[in-house]
Amino acid sequence: MLNAFWHWFVIVGTIASILACWWLLHWTKGVSGRKGNEVGSTGHVWDEDLIELNAPLPRWWLHLFNLTIIFALAYLVFYPGLGNIDGILGWTQVQQLEQELEQADARQQEVFERFTDMRPEELIADAEAVGIGRRLFGNYCAMCHGSDGRGAPGFPNLTDDAWLYGNSWEQVATSIRDGRAGVMPPMGAALGEEGVLETVVYVQQLSGQKADPGLAAAGKQRYDTLCVACHGPDGTGNPMLGAPNLTDDAWLYGGTPAVLTETITNGRNGNMPAHRDLLSEERRRLVAAYVLSLSADTGD
Repeated sequence: MLNAFWHWFVIVGTIASILACWWLLHWTKGVSGRKGNEVGSTGHVWDEDLIELNAPLPRWWLHLFNLTIIFALAYLVFYPGLGNIDGILGWTQVQQLEQELEQADARQQEVFERFTDMRPEELIADAEAVGIGRRLFGNYCAMCHGSDGRGAPGFPNLTDDAWLYGNSWEQVATSIRDGRAGVMPPMGAALGEEGVLETVVYVQQLSGQKADPGLAAAGKQRYDTLCVACHGPDGTGNPMLGAPNLTDDAWLYGGTPAVLTETITNGRNGNMPAHRDLLSEERRRLVAAYVLSLSADTGD
């Protein structure tokens, strides 16, 4: 809704522009190409005898321009275009968009109804359900997890068997519906530089990487004091907290010494946004089916 100034500014500017076009057309139609037996010209001459003539528009062409002016005026009567005046049809682009979305939802609902009563395992095995889930995933999830679901640093790979919060149907559906907030608190101040180094080496040892035994042993003592509450005594993590398993080779941010040092020193904050208001329950179920089919396809 425009304020009073812009309301009248648009009205005056629009009407003045249309009237100016009409005046220009009817002014130019009076320009004659001939005066008596002489040919009218603009007075421009090139190469001694090349004269620029000044001839009026053909009448049929002029009438086409008149029709466009009539069309513009009729449009402004029926549709909005003059400030806050709605036009006699009351049409708005927002109204049309809402109607088109309602129509699209109604057509899509007919497709989704086939999957409403399907059990999770049936959805995962249904090619059409997985295909629709793949397209929804591409629209809502691919920007973080990648078009193939393999993720990126800070965004989980959905094609392996490493799950921060578990891979049951309910756990995956909850992640999509409500989102997740994973926090790794910074430990740099508590451990100190030497303690961070020792803990990094111990975490490398847990994951099967080559590690200095002495530093790893010292790191285990620090781990047992500060890290065991989340990652567990054996380092296999805790899905209830979203604490990752440190004994495999699946790394959310990376498993190099430099990245591990950064993680332990400064902590991490991960956020999976909730899609409760973005996707209906039917659509979320299809996305969950596609996500679980990605892991199943790997054979893990």
